[in-house]
Amino acid sequence: MAAPRDDLQWISTFLEAQAAEAGAARNTLLAYGRDLKDAAGWLAHRDNSFGQAARDDIEAYLIACDAEGLSRATRARRLSAIRQLYHFAFEEGWRTDNPAIQIKGPGRAKKLPQTLEVIEVDRLLEAARQTGRKPADRLRNTCLMELLYATGMRVSELVSLPVASARGDPNMLLVLGKGGKERMVPLSPPAREALRVWLQVRDEGEEKAQATGAPGSKFLFPSRGKEGHLTRHWFYLLIKDLAVTGGIDPQKVTPHTLRHAFATHLLANGADLRAIQALLGHADIATTEIYTHVLDARLSELVLQHHPLSRPGEASQSPTRGKAHKDD
Repeated sequence: MAAPRDDLQWISTFLEAQAAEAGAARNTLLAYGRDLKDAAGWLAHRDNSFGQAARDDIEAYLIACDAEGLSRATRARRLSAIRQLYHFAFEEGWRTDNPAIQIKGPGRAKKLPQTLEVIEVDRLLEAARQTGRKPADRLRNTCLMELLYATGMRVSELVSLPVASARGDPNMLLVLGKGGKERMVPLSPPAREALRVWLQVRDEGEEKAQATGAPGSKFLFPSRGKEGHLTRHWFYLLIKDLAVTGGIDPQKVTPHTLRHAFATHLLANGADLRAIQALLGHADIATTEIYTHVLDARLSELVLQHHPLSRPGEASQSPTRGKAHKDD
């Protein structure tokens, strides 16, 4: 296959292949496109292109990104996109090398994911039962939160659930994850009950809508927006409202925080790390292992907060501290 004439064609062809062959998610493709167009623009400004760039050029681009003040995570993501583009170009015969393959990335800051205490999750669930203009809204919000905490789903997976997957009072849901990979997630009794109640209300609303000529929806959480279901942005705003209602700092709560809480609480109660990996849909166990570090950090914090000898002045006041024990 002959190489495309310009960088935008390179990017377009690469993204089409990622969508068709690798099953890349829409948001992933959008991120690739943004990053690669930025790199292409930088190269073009220097009369260069993906077809001609050498390793030094790619490194100079990354240095420029650093000079712009971009985070390590953003620079690492951009390098990853460039590497994958060149890997594709090599496979297609557009280039005989991959100039980015040996470039060492900036890495990511070792930041532990923020999670929630069980009592904070309870407050969010209670807030969901109270939030909404109509009873149907409150039942929908309750179902969303119960499902999210019970399964650890990504929000994009949750809002796009097909209604067919919820029929028949299921004990488990089939979830379509990243890259088109399917997995089964079990439902807790509260989640099953919330789902049963919401499904009844949802179906009644759909029947009324169809009676007026509106088309039926295939989604569990339908919306009149162009996607046909609730959006991630809508859910982001909802969970911030729930945090305020529940008396929790909204800065601490995001849709992904519930996913972290799901995994951390399972691990704290003895769940196997491999089982958590399967439930979360992680391709690599290393991604799941971050929760062991979260748990270690929480246990350390617990000791520092509650152990008597960790408090200032306690050590010097202890009657046995610094003296020989009678049995020594």
